[in-house]
Amino acid sequence: MVAMSGGVDSSVAAAILKEQGYEVLGVFMRLGSPKGVELAETNDGRKQGCCSVLDAADARRVAQLLDIPFYVLNFEDEFGKVVDYFVAEYNRGRTPNPCVRCNDWLKFGRLSQYASAVGADYVASGHYARIGIDPATGEKALLRGIDQAKDQSYVLFGMTRQTLDHTLLPIGGLHKSRVRAMAEERKLPVFNKPDSQEICFVPDQDYAGLLRRRAPESMREGELVSASGQTLGRHDGHQQFTIGQRKGFGVGFGRRLYVLQIDPSENRVVLGEKEQLLKRGLKAGSVNLLSSRLRRGGEGIQCLARIRHNHQPAAASAVVDEHGQLQVRFEQPQSAITPGQAVVIYDGDVVVGGGWIEAADAE
Repeated sequence: MVAMSGGVDSSVAAAILKEQGYEVLGVFMRLGSPKGVELAETNDGRKQGCCSVLDAADARRVAQLLDIPFYVLNFEDEFGKVVDYFVAEYNRGRTPNPCVRCNDWLKFGRLSQYASAVGADYVASGHYARIGIDPATGEKALLRGIDQAKDQSYVLFGMTRQTLDHTLLPIGGLHKSRVRAMAEERKLPVFNKPDSQEICFVPDQDYAGLLRRRAPESMREGELVSASGQTLGRHDGHQQFTIGQRKGFGVGFGRRLYVLQIDPSENRVVLGEKEQLLKRGLKAGSVNLLSSRLRRGGEGIQCLARIRHNHQPAAASAVVDEHGQLQVRFEQPQSAITPGQAVVIYDGDVVVGGGWIEAADAE
């Protein structure tokens, strides 16, 4: 079962699997429009996400060309859960990552259950990551994609070890340019289709507008303060800010300031200097371990840690304590470690696991 989004990556994934001799079934996840949500279009008319009516039509056209069965699955309720999570995290003063949750709950959650119910052996997608063998342990492993500029292993860290056994990622060993060339060679009509722009349910990237529609009572005026507590200005809702942000304060300070902390209980946003964003470590919860290299209550490992999707993995040590909390300490301080984002641990190309950042260490 191939999750077909109507884009070039999942279309080529389906083509590759059919050419390899698999019996391929294409499915499109219909996400609908939960209350207060409009699936977005960019200013130039292109669909922003991966779930529009036009995308469904593109996926169906590709399936017809490949001569594979194609079905549309109604995941509107599950998608609503992703949007609810998004809103709740901002209200908690955190910065959510809905694309990771969408993969966990929909593509490799609900979709995997559906695949099992209809007798499919695998779920496949067009993600730039690989399923392989960990050379150190001999275990099935999630690996970084060959194309480092497109690597999407970060957003897949939440899948379970059991899911790994039933997942195929056909394009993970290819570069994006090769994928587009393969689509053109096979005369797939999406060969030059632009990549989707996240986040699909936030029109014009207006997070605050979505939050006002979904939870208007949560958006309240509060203070912008310095690290020492001095009042610097006012804001219209702490949900409009994220750690490291340096614009959108509505007032000039005479120098460049950054968001250091968000305090939802007091509805305060703390501002300070860029250097104050640097932290040595973090603590993360809801830990998911994909490799036995790292175990609860076991010895720590030297690793690379990524604290957001576009972050260059940095040298660190990682340990999971007896309470199941992941603790990471970097060799060099990292900027803007953000509660609500995922931290993903790598040993070489192997995704060891990860968790959801609760707090940055003070030192």
